Amino acid sequence: MDEVEVIEWEDKYSIDFMSLSIEWLEKYVFVEPSDLEILNHPHAVILDKGGNIFFAKYAGRIVGTVAMIKGDADTFELAKLAVSEEFKGLKIGNQLMEKCMQFAKKNGAKMIMLYTNHKLIPAIGLYKKYGFKKVTLEHNKYLESDMKMELVL
Repeated sequence: MDEVEVIEWEDKYSIDFMSLSIEWLEKYVFVEPSDLEILNHPHAVILDKGGNIFFAKYAGRIVGTVAMIKGDADTFELAKLAVSEEFKGLKIGNQLMEKCMQFAKKNGAKMIMLYTNHKLIPAIGLYKKYGFKKVTLEHNKYLESDMKMELVL
């Protein structure tokens, strides 16, 4: 049986980052300008500022992704978590979350935050499983998000 491997960004995966994110956004919410800024300019928005983008690789295919966007010196934003529908149930979201937490700790973060929507029950369940707590929604940069969660490391 194939195993899921979590790998870091390489430019050759930019299409996968875009397609997985768009697939997820179109299914659950909608693609908004801030999403397109991130997806079209991953180097400028994420990678060149100390963040990273991770991918889940299964059976030779990229089937999941997540981004860690550097906030201030102590904080990363977890964003663009997406797993291809046909590979749900393989605990890929768990592996991506664990990679994000390792990355944040390794880079000296004290907190990971994220924005989500109350309708995304499975995602919220995953976040809660890893210790994220709902906090007051402040500095919201996404039109569709109506909830902010934080994890103190």
